[in-house]
Formats: sequence, structure tokens, C-alpha cells
Amino acid sequence: MENVISLLPVKVQTSLHSLSLHWHDIEEIRLRVDKPVEVRMQGRSRLLSGALFMRDDAIDLVQRLTDYSMYAHEHDIRLGYITLRGGHRIGLCGSVVHEDGRVRTLKHITSFNIRLAHEKKGVADRIAPFLCKQGEWQSTLVLGPPKSGKTTLIRDIVRLISEGGQDIPARTVGIVDERSEIAACKDGVPQYSFGPRVDVLDGCPKAAGMMMMVRTMSPDVLIVDEIGEKEDALAVMEAIHAGVKVIASAHAFHLDDIFQRPALKELMNASPFSRMIELDHVRTGAIRTIKNEHGHPFSLKESNEVLR
Repeated sequence: MENVISLLPVKVQTSLHSLSLHWHDIEEIRLRVDKPVEVRMQGRSRLLSGALFMRDDAIDLVQRLTDYSMYAHEHDIRLGYITLRGGHRIGLCGSVVHEDGRVRTLKHITSFNIRLAHEKKGVADRIAPFLCKQGEWQSTLVLGPPKSGKTTLIRDIVRLISEGGQDIPARTVGIVDERSEIAACKDGVPQYSFGPRVDVLDGCPKAAGMMMMVRTMSPDVLIVDEIGEKEDALAVMEAIHAGVKVIASAHAFHLDDIFQRPALKELMNASPFSRMIELDHVRTGAIRTIKNEHGHPFSLKESNEVLR
């Protein structure tokens, strides 16, 4: 985390260091030109009145984030983010340069959302028995609104699958990481502790990447984050029909919401996922329910045995 803080203007660093909190409590640092710095921690927001972010600060920060080469990060900037070593992701806003209806790049970047990555080993341990059936991992959909902990949970599921353990079979995992958020690769190398059996396609569109993984790396389990397009849905079905288990996430408050999304409705009607995990929309990382392929929640008795 210190490598991210060191990129910020000195006045922002000073204000952050003056806060009486643990660094790991910080979830986001938001910087907007001519506005005070906003820090989000444990679901709460705090403005740092002594750290006004200026246009010159924004210009300097862009240079630092891109190692003084905007061209080298052109693809990421076009998608609205930059990923740093350690898995920290910087969302960007500014003036959009478009061509033939497509975003070509961003210029005059004036807003930054620094999402600090926190690796949390063990958060999936308690639900592992739900995701395995007779020694085999089950295709699973993780649902939750933004910042509910979907990606953090999936990362730890990857670790469990790759490492295995008592009564947990170790399997080969393929990650299709379109936005470099699951594995947070830097120069192709994952920044998280995934264990020995993980292969990553970094920065690859999900639909194309899933098919590449199935054809070339023969994963037992395929991991993909935030499906939402029709092409994603078709690729999930192709992978499952090829005998590969798929663990994916999607934005939704409830399972019913997924069925209302046109691009995913047909996929969900085919019941491809044997397990569906709904995360709480208030408490980050809290699991509200785990359901089977019929949408029925596991019994309270079963939940108490494993989720205590």
C-alpha cells in the first residue's frame, strides 16, 4: 500500500498520515480537481479539508501512475483505469476522446478513484464445503452490488482450489482477468498468493479469453469476474458444456435481479450454476445466502455447521 501512497502529492500523504486509523481500514481514496480529498473506510466517507487537490496535482499524478508514458497505458486508460503493482486499481474520469462511437482515450483527467486492494486469505474457508460436492468443485455465481466483496471472495476461492486441503481437492484453475482485477498481474505475473496451479489470461476480453483457456490450458475450473454481456453468457455455457466448472461474479442485489438482465436471462434460465452466493449490500464481505441450482437456500442447520 505504501507504494501507492508514495505516488500521491506530499500534502495528501501528510493528511493521510495524520489520520488515526490503520492503513488497512482504507478502501478508497478519491481525488477530484479543486475538491478536498475523500477517504472511504469501512463504508464511511471522510473529507480531508487540509488536502485540496489541484489541476497541477492531477497532471503530475497521471505521469506518476503511467511511469511517464501515457502511450504504454493507452489500452487501460481507454477502459478508464490503471492497475498498479499489488493489485491496486485507479479509476479515471475526464474528457473522452471518441472515434466512430468508440472511446479512443481520456484526456484532461480530473478524477481518480484509488481502490486499495486487500488480500484476505481464509474468507472462503467457511463456504468451501458448500462449493464442493462429492469431491468436485461446483459451478458457482457470486452476486453482489459494487464494493460488496465479490472479487475478494473469488480470489480466496481460487487459492483454495489451487492449493487444496483436507477434504478439498486441488485442481487446475484458469483465470480470465479482463480488467486485471482478480489476479492484479504486473508484467504478466499475478500479485496475489494463488498457489501452484493457476494460469492467468490478463487484460483479455472475457468471452474470447474463456474460449482460449478451454482450448489451450485445459483448466478444471474457470474463473471470470463480472459477467454481463451476451457474449459472456454464451462463453460460460460453452465452457460448462466442455466439462469445465465455471466460477463467476455479477453485479446484482438479489438473484432475481439477474433474471431481469436481458443479456443474462437466457443463461440463468439454463441453470448452469449449481451454487449461487448472495453477498450483503450493507456489510462488505458478508454472505447473505447460498442457494442451490433451483434457487433454494441451504437450510439453517447446514449453514450453522459451516458458516459459524
